[in-house]
Amino acid sequence: MGVIGTVLGTPGAVAALGEAAKGVAEVFTPSATKRMELSAEAQMAALRQLGEEYQHPALSWFDRLVNGLNRLPRPFLAFGTIGLFVYAMVDPEAFVHRMVGLNAVPEPLWWLLGAIVAFYFGARETHYFRNRAVVSPFAAGTAAPSVPEDNPALEDWRAGGAGA
Repeated sequence: MGVIGTVLGTPGAVAALGEAAKGVAEVFTPSATKRMELSAEAQMAALRQLGEEYQHPALSWFDRLVNGLNRLPRPFLAFGTIGLFVYAMVDPEAFVHRMVGLNAVPEPLWWLLGAIVAFYFGARETHYFRNRAVVSPFAAGTAAPSVPEDNPALEDWRAGGAGA
């Protein structure tokens, strides 16, 4: 081992002295490795809690009915607009009378209708954005990947460092 081995004697004494020095050093300077381990544990706990918060309970028949009704306005608006084109082709005179009636609607009422439609679709989009699936692999409770066992350096280290 060299000079240290000659002065201290056995390798066990050198290891004991190293551990003592490490313990004394950690009194003055906290272990960065221990700090990183605790930080990783805290992050994993936070991710697990986040995953548990966003698990959806089973929906009742009423919830499914309301979700189905909430999906109807977009198709109604789309097919209704196409229906107006068909109506204009089938009965142009009646279509003109209906459009004259729409022209009589005051402008503030159109602004109010636009705001209601915009807020409705914006709220639905926000709802789906907030309730999207969590992509984190830690939310499902999967374990961290294991260290492969065919690592010669790791096996040497576990055996006591005979190659060092």
